[in-house]
Amino acid sequence: MSERVVVLGASPKPERYSNKAARMLIEYGHTVVPVNPYHRSVAGIHCQPDIASVAGPVDTVTVYMRGELLAPHMDALIGLSPRRVIFNPGSEDEGLARELRARGIVCEDACTLVLLRSKQF
Repeated sequence: MSERVVVLGASPKPERYSNKAARMLIEYGHTVVPVNPYHRSVAGIHCQPDIASVAGPVDTVTVYMRGELLAPHMDALIGLSPRRVIFNPGSEDEGLARELRARGIVCEDACTLVLLRSKQF
């Protein structure tokens, strides 16, 4: 099943895990919405400058940024009403996850690349 996935902290650098995830998500047939205020595009897709700029429904948000950088954008993230948020290694933040869960959003500490490869995405 194809999902619309927001990649927070997406990078145009091929060696970065956020870039690898964006490319693999596309390879697996998902629609990717990269978000990063410092880049114009990631994996050939126009990059949104912030979470608030993402329009339309979102199935999953996969996070590649530290909790202290994400915290100021929590209202916008909650406003997206994603079904789930994946905190990739290094981005885990139990306080933010607790806040999201309280609003009915599924949260998991996992690696998007592993989830895709193991057919758990």
